[in-house]
Amino acid sequence: MKEAVLYKNLGDKQVMCLACARRCRLKDGQLGLCGVRKNIDGKLYLLVYGKAYAVNVDPIEKKPLYHFYPGSWVLSFGTTGCNWLCAYCCNYHMSQRKRIEGVDIPPENMVFLAIRYNSDGIAYTYNEPTIFMEYAHDIGVLAKKRNLFNVFVTNGFMTEESVNYLAEFLDAATVDVKGNANPRFLGRYAGVPDTQPIFDTILMLRDKGIHIEITDLIVPEIGDNLEDAKKLIRWVYDNLGPEVPIHFIRFFPQYRLSHLPPTPIKTLEKHYRLAKELGMKYVYLGNTPGHAYDNTYCPECGKLLIRRYGFQILEWNLEKGRCKFCGAKISVVYKNDKAWKKSGNFWFIY
Repeated sequence: MKEAVLYKNLGDKQVMCLACARRCRLKDGQLGLCGVRKNIDGKLYLLVYGKAYAVNVDPIEKKPLYHFYPGSWVLSFGTTGCNWLCAYCCNYHMSQRKRIEGVDIPPENMVFLAIRYNSDGIAYTYNEPTIFMEYAHDIGVLAKKRNLFNVFVTNGFMTEESVNYLAEFLDAATVDVKGNANPRFLGRYAGVPDTQPIFDTILMLRDKGIHIEITDLIVPEIGDNLEDAKKLIRWVYDNLGPEVPIHFIRFFPQYRLSHLPPTPIKTLEKHYRLAKELGMKYVYLGNTPGHAYDNTYCPECGKLLIRRYGFQILEWNLEKGRCKFCGAKISVVYKNDKAWKKSGNFWFIY
């Protein structure tokens, strides 16, 4: 537990949390909706500071980040708690857990683990990293000093204060808008009162020079409307440009939506084709190992550039950031043309 940075004192022992867009107003003794930020005697404390619930080494493709250091390994961790109430969450045992549990790993030890297990960077994931922002910040600043990169897997429901704070260390973020960003879907199935902060956050991340990839969980029957998808894709195109990767993720029955079927592959393919028709250059389907649309193709000549199976890279046809066949410049951040060979399966630490 440690006093938070992202909060404002309102007087009379009341505080306003500034970590996420809910901006919870808390009286003495109250917890935020996330369950991990608490007003104690007029000060806001992060109860999960230094306490990780899950730690793994993952391929970065699992995040998913396909255009940021492909083939690299990231030490991935999360805590308990979340600022959303997703009925479809695959990590609900962490995110919806309202108890402070986990292994004590202070920031310097987390960085040590990343180096010890040959990681190229650190991923703040599994639950929403915005709620443990101070913990992430202190790890991230140390990680940068050791030449490790930092990535967020986030719902984007942040504040200007939290984006400014994370800009001190964050290199990349995959922002998962879910359900084509339909406000009714997110209100009913994730408890999100307003979707505008998600888009505001994406623009602020863009302006900070942070690498962005968009993911969209397509939930069948209740979150797979193509008109909503069209609005989202056009917004991404207009505000981030056609080269920003967008991933349409297959839903599998989880948590409170275990009665729904998996997303039909045809539904995902319709989203893929729509995004391509609207001008997006790099479009992917997630949770579909072996599907042709999980690969990267040159937007100029159409040739296969990166072939994947699951989280593994099987073929690489880039040379110094350009298509090996036609020479077109490809929007991928990486070190060299052999780094991808590190890709493979992940393993468990804690």
